[in-house]
Amino acid sequence: MAIVTRTLREGKTLQDYRDAWFHSRGFGVPASMYTVVNVANPREVISIGIIDCELEEMHRGLHVEVEDRLAHPLEAVIEPEIGRSFGVVAAVDDFSSAGELTPTPPQVDGVPSDFGSLPELLSKVLAELSAAGERRDTLRAERDLPTGPDQQASA
Repeated sequence: MAIVTRTLREGKTLQDYRDAWFHSRGFGVPASMYTVVNVANPREVISIGIIDCELEEMHRGLHVEVEDRLAHPLEAVIEPEIGRSFGVVAAVDDFSSAGELTPTPPQVDGVPSDFGSLPELLSKVLAELSAAGERRDTLRAERDLPTGPDQQASA
């Protein structure tokens, strides 16, 4: 699950954000993206992504994300500060019914949760996210390098 918080630049609208943010390619795995507007600050846009995949599928999806963000930058629409929180769903509980609830063992999609294996999985996911962030930053820096005649002579 990803939770990314961005603030619209002054004068920019939610539609401006959506036009710049909307992905041109899918991730190839079940993925739902929620766009949320903060009730206390309507300029704050919270993107919540719920992705259902294995670690290797996440690796491929992160490449799609990096390429799409570089191809469709948001800098003109949002402030530079971005909040990013990523996590692994450890349990899903249904509190829909009215009245008293009986505690149930932790599970995700009917599969019992193994909290003992969570630290290793979190470490692997963090490594994938860090590598994707480094790749994005490197490609963004290369994209933003001046390419005038002076740079070609010194290359």
